[in-house]
Amino acid sequence: MFDRQAAWGLLTEFTQSESLRKHALAVEACMTAYARKFGASSDAAEVWSVVGLIHDFDYEQYPSLDDHPYKGNAILEQRGWPEPIRRAILSHAEYSGVSRDTPMEKALFACDELAGFITAVALIKPGKSLAEVDVKSVRKRMKDKAFARKVNRDDIINGAADLGVDLDEHIAFCIDALKEVAPALGLDGSAAQSA
Repeated sequence: MFDRQAAWGLLTEFTQSESLRKHALAVEACMTAYARKFGASSDAAEVWSVVGLIHDFDYEQYPSLDDHPYKGNAILEQRGWPEPIRRAILSHAEYSGVSRDTPMEKALFACDELAGFITAVALIKPGKSLAEVDVKSVRKRMKDKAFARKVNRDDIINGAADLGVDLDEHIAFCIDALKEVAPALGLDGSAAQSA
């Protein structure tokens, strides 16, 4: 079975970094929400969730553009993971040459950078909470090139456009999706309370 439990096992096998694991959970939350929005069956929605969870599972061990996500794809293929999952993961890397054709592939690309950016915005809020993040604060930080400089703003903008959603709606949608898993992300305000 290539279900969420298997995906979590794969992620934790290859990824020790807590921040990368939280990024995986964040992208998974956005993908799960989009699967619901697009009316995916429960089985299909689990595939979307799994793709979000493992899209960067190889990144900690293979961070170079020459290796990620290619090494991960080889590992998935060797372990028998289905082609649609492998293809979606390859397609999230703009430089892979793999086109994004399905709604799942487009959603992964649209959610990946944005989930990381929303997390970064939440982490600078006084309460370190997603409850303090709104579209306006995300858009303001997108204009600040020094903030979260590794996040590609063009990928966020183009991802929403390719998915066929308004950028502000996409940001709001992903913020709401992340709020559902805020405790797991450490973005429910508890981190600020314990500081």
